[in-house]
Amino acid sequence: MKTSKLAQVRNTGFVAHIDAGKTTVTERVLFYAGKIHRMGEVHDGQATMDWMPQEQQRGITITSAVTTCYWDNHEIHIIDTPGHVDFTIEVERSLKVLDGAVMILCGVGGVEAQTETVWHQACKYKVPTIAFVNKLDRVGADYTMVLKQMRDRLEMRVLPLQLPYYEGDNFCGVIDLIEFQTIVWHEDDQGTTYDLHPVGADMMEKASQAREQILETLADFDDTIMEDYLAGKEIDAGRIKRSIRTATIGNLVVPALCGSALKNKGIQPLLQSVIDYLPSPQEVTSLIAHDKLSGDDIRIEVDPNGPLIAYVFKVYMDEGRRLVYLRIYSGTLHVGDEVYNISRDNKEKIARLFSMHAHHKQRIEKASAGDIVAVLGLKDAVTGDTLSIAGGSYILEPIDVLKPVISVAIETRSGNAADRLVSATKKIMDEDPTIKIHEDPDTGQIILAGMGELHLEISIERLKSAFGMEINVGKPQVLYCTTIQQSCQAEMEFDKMLGEVQHHGHVHVMATPLKRGQGNRYAVHAGVNSDIKMHIIAGLEEACLADPVFGYEVVDIGIEVDKVLIEDKSTGQGMKIASQMALQALIKKAQPVLMEPIMEMDVMVPEEYVGDVVGDLSSRKASIEGVLTESRLHVVKAYLPLSKTFGYSTQLRSLTRGRGSFNMKFYGFDKA
Repeated sequence: MKTSKLAQVRNTGFVAHIDAGKTTVTERVLFYAGKIHRMGEVHDGQATMDWMPQEQQRGITITSAVTTCYWDNHEIHIIDTPGHVDFTIEVERSLKVLDGAVMILCGVGGVEAQTETVWHQACKYKVPTIAFVNKLDRVGADYTMVLKQMRDRLEMRVLPLQLPYYEGDNFCGVIDLIEFQTIVWHEDDQGTTYDLHPVGADMMEKASQAREQILETLADFDDTIMEDYLAGKEIDAGRIKRSIRTATIGNLVVPALCGSALKNKGIQPLLQSVIDYLPSPQEVTSLIAHDKLSGDDIRIEVDPNGPLIAYVFKVYMDEGRRLVYLRIYSGTLHVGDEVYNISRDNKEKIARLFSMHAHHKQRIEKASAGDIVAVLGLKDAVTGDTLSIAGGSYILEPIDVLKPVISVAIETRSGNAADRLVSATKKIMDEDPTIKIHEDPDTGQIILAGMGELHLEISIERLKSAFGMEINVGKPQVLYCTTIQQSCQAEMEFDKMLGEVQHHGHVHVMATPLKRGQGNRYAVHAGVNSDIKMHIIAGLEEACLADPVFGYEVVDIGIEVDKVLIEDKSTGQGMKIASQMALQALIKKAQPVLMEPIMEMDVMVPEEYVGDVVGDLSSRKASIEGVLTESRLHVVKAYLPLSKTFGYSTQLRSLTRGRGSFNMKFYGFDKA
């Protein structure tokens, strides 16, 4: 890829709450772009991007899938992401490597729990975003209501570029407020053709007001448009589009479009908007690397002729082979090249390069800056690693990974398969950083931990189907953790013969409780040499694995070793054991408290069932935040301990005669 071609590249992801229509939109995009010749449906298990058996059986997206298509002489790399809260890591690592995103919202459901999550993730990575309000053909769809929710709940500056066009109750097309015309799709040719009409008299006033609002919004950012608008001059569509593009790339506005993917309406304008308003790789301003040698933060220039900088954002075991997905930010990568993993300080060789279309691989010989590709040959690289060439020192920020909140015990059905289980579980953890697997020191059981019941279920199915494991599975258990409630200090000396070596260590440790979600922070007295410091921190980390009172992981404490007494007989191992013993003794005195995972829940019910639902939630020790009225439903917002959510879907169906539904996402840990 030449530098001049980078302007014609878009790296875009589709993100949304579950069942908002991401995969259906992706299917239409690929069809109209000529990438596929038949549209598959999610409910039939035939969608191109939902290729895993588990996805086809459930009708939901589980893993992010990559593909490439072409539209208007532009190359668009697309990542279709899951919407279920259990698989939020897939959205996190996709947004990390994308230049732009299309956030899809349901025209009936509006802003839902996972919509807020993906919007906050996009904001964290400063990803320019377009909104697409889908399912406007459904009864109860309300475009205006969804836009209001986006402004109120997401604090988003929405810029509607289209209005829905209805004939009676039938959703027929959209009114394009930039070109000021009505687009009506034909019903009988899968939406491939459409007619353009002038805006009708019945919609003229509403459309004119909406176009005026676009110009007023742009005038806040664009001085030339403000001057012409105040002077009453006509502003052509080309200038408006350029101004919208600048504001979108600067994360100042979110353009909003509308349609119905299932009814094949609104997709072609969405594709054109990806090209018109989302950035090329060269226009992304937020790409910062850390120089390991100088300690400085450096802005990365996206240049195929520059030094190689590639980011590992996904690992997948494909028929026993380790497939590693890369986003290339700088330089060019060839088959057979030796790459240097800056994160792991080792070298590996690129055996093969692939351009991906869901799970279909097309071999290529090279890939350049701006490309998203998969490679074979990288045995050690994991999600979050930065690849370069020998001598490279620029490292990209790793991905934030949430702590698991639920676990099950697993065991092999035959005793001689234990080693195979260890190998398979390591590969599962490489694929999904939110999966954690360890051996319980008390029972000797293998514990599989993840983000939810469905997450664990899918991981267990993967162990069985992809790795051929026959395993027994225990009941789900909530993962608790511990923190301290007051500052405390402890001093400990260790002096003992281990084997044939005398080990000695003497430290003084102080600890302070931190805010929820801050993690643990370690600090060691500045005068300590690096080897002793490394051993002390290792001891502190081991002490935090299990507290001495409840036996759970210790979180959210700040630990400082302010005094290290070094003698001739002091050893690194002695310092490690002394610091571990000191911290354990400190935790006992610092009022340790048990913490449990809390879920943020939205329960959607008709008005007549609100009282019963609130009463049931209260009996489950929920904190009720309020009840909102949205369209014809009432939304009960609550925070609920994860341990009280088991079986809730069945109970809700019983309380509401099947008319209620709920969304929930992980909120954080709090006192049990």
